[in-house]
Amino acid sequence: MKQKKIPLRKCTGCQEMKNKKELVRIVRNDEGEFSLDLTGKKPGRGAYVCRSVECLDKAQKSKGFERSFKSPVPKEVYEKIREELAENE
Repeated sequence: MKQKKIPLRKCTGCQEMKNKKELVRIVRNDEGEFSLDLTGKKPGRGAYVCRSVECLDKAQKSKGFERSFKSPVPKEVYEKIREELAENE
């Protein structure tokens, strides 16, 4: 039987390639709104980060999301994502 390929994505914080299911997707839709995508199926441009606040801090410090989305990300978005990650842990 043929082995199924596991999709890998790079964390914008620690820059490690990990299984897609281990990461959380942050999405920017056409209106420019940012949201957390736990299903991985929301429409829009996405960037991935580990399910830890440390990686989120690294992504904020290195401006990883700004590069991924090709636009500035407001501080409120980072705070909102941090709260939602803390709830889901």
